Amino acid sequence: MALVVQKYGGTSVGDLDRIRHVARRVAQCVKQGDALVVVLSAMTGETDRLTQMARKITAQPSQREMDMLLSTGERVTIALLSMALQELGLSAQSFTGRQVGILTDDVHTRARIRSIDAERLKEALSKGVIPVVAGFQGINHRSDVTTLGRGGSDTTAVALAAALKADLCEIYTDVDGVYTTDPNIVSEAKQIQKISYEEMLEMASLGAKVLQTRSVEFAMKYRVPVCVRSSFTTQEGTLVTEEDNEMEQELVSGITYDKNQAKVTLVGVPDRPGVASTIFEAIAKENINVDMIIQNVGQAGLTDLSFTIPQTDAVQAKAVLNGLAKEVGLAEVLLAEQITKVSIVGVGMRSHTGVAAKTFSSLAREGINIMMISTSEIKISCVIEAKYTELAVRTLHTAFELGEA
Repeated sequence: MALVVQKYGGTSVGDLDRIRHVARRVAQCVKQGDALVVVLSAMTGETDRLTQMARKITAQPSQREMDMLLSTGERVTIALLSMALQELGLSAQSFTGRQVGILTDDVHTRARIRSIDAERLKEALSKGVIPVVAGFQGINHRSDVTTLGRGGSDTTAVALAAALKADLCEIYTDVDGVYTTDPNIVSEAKQIQKISYEEMLEMASLGAKVLQTRSVEFAMKYRVPVCVRSSFTTQEGTLVTEEDNEMEQELVSGITYDKNQAKVTLVGVPDRPGVASTIFEAIAKENINVDMIIQNVGQAGLTDLSFTIPQTDAVQAKAVLNGLAKEVGLAEVLLAEQITKVSIVGVGMRSHTGVAAKTFSSLAREGINIMMISTSEIKISCVIEAKYTELAVRTLHTAFELGEA
């Protein structure tokens, strides 16, 4: 008998018929002999609906109260699925993040899991009960409700699988696996049967929306096999697992893009020790993630510094930096929001040469200018104008023959 954690996303539980469909799917797995823990998201659009309600009350709702509000979405789905399972004659019980012992840090709306006390889940499983757990939520050390940010139910599922030492974590969504790129842009995109943790982590962090980044980090750290599947088909999906020799034979595994990017350029930065530290400490205090960083060669004691951040944090970041301008001695703070980060990812890049040359020459032939470049052992990222996003993705997908059988 295998212990499996299954997570169903918002589209999978979008209405009562779909909740009943999930219940039948869970019942079938139990009939085959598996022990299951089920993790659920809120119904499609519910988080947005609750957020809009809050915005009608106040333009700047308290993050603590937002967590209390948004956590109700998952409570609805776990109760309804538990009822649907009971209607099928199965023993099932719903649990909130608090009830299964998910302890997080104190950062509201984007908390990180610190520990999980899974004893109550183990007790339920030992009695033959199917635990149905609310994803996306936990509590901090004060017992305040916290949420894990968008896609946090993926993280809940993988973290529970790690805590329970489950044999497999299945992420059910509205797509049937991980593809070489977005099929909405490239019709020739192929489903990837197996991908390494490292590749999946890069793809998730670079814009692929199939899995949430922190869920892949958990899976990689605790070696939890994760399978991405569709809740609407019986296809096997994509297995995210440890790297093997077969994966290394593929030069590039996928092309990703991220439009949620903004480029900040600081003009006339004093070229002396401690200035960069002051700038990025101020950004870090606002919980804003900085990605690509480029500093020009200093001249006359001054330099220019550019870096990318999530577009959703652009206004906040600019306000912080404008406040720092006089203190640090910045001449100007520039913000460019119409940009996209396009990336190629593949563990085979470690052992093959010429990947960067092919990337840059392919984009150049299409007249696509590269503003910034970032590389690692298994990825190359280029910042380009947003209007060239689809052209760049199609060009690179073709250049690396990812549409070939």
